[in-house]
Amino acid sequence: MKIAIVDYGMGNIRSIVSSLKFLGVEDILLTSSPLELQSADKLILPGVGSFGRAINKIREMELDRILKTLVLDDKQPILGICLGMQLMGKYSHEDGENAGLNFIDRGIERFEDENLQIPHVGFNQVTPYEHSRLFDGLVGHPDFYFTHSYRMVTNSLGENYSTCNYGSTFVASFEKENIAGVQFHPELSQTNGLRLLRNFIEKF
Repeated sequence: MKIAIVDYGMGNIRSIVSSLKFLGVEDILLTSSPLELQSADKLILPGVGSFGRAINKIREMELDRILKTLVLDDKQPILGICLGMQLMGKYSHEDGENAGLNFIDRGIERFEDENLQIPHVGFNQVTPYEHSRLFDGLVGHPDFYFTHSYRMVTNSLGENYSTCNYGSTFVASFEKENIAGVQFHPELSQTNGLRLLRNFIEKF
């Protein structure tokens, strides 16, 4: 099994690599090379920071082109983590309105409740949808570690998705064929996070 972590300079790379090694993945690439990305069995798109800066870096490095080819045409499995999940959406209102990779037809918006402490930081429970591959074997409402100020909205979302509540309900994860995204950080979520990463490795 070869897993490539997409390197565009904005990601919590060390913790992801440590989690994958703990799960027995020996061939881990940290790369922005199209040839190396193409050679991988699965992709992980990490992300920490602002949407506008991240998507601009991805476009400057022309990673958007190779990612769209690999994910949409070749159906290579990909997991977006935190900002990485948001980048796979249609747009974000962070840093003005910026178009995303558009792997899923849903936007990213800031939490609206002014009484909430923003960013949303810490462990929170997630409600999985039935027959989720990511949450297979996780019972009830498992908790995961979040840190974010923007979230993917749930209205009219046609894909399979799990939810979390912080002032309002938002998308905690989604699954669409070979594409998966999680708003939380599985690599920082202890046993539940490791199980979810294992499920991505084994079931996508």
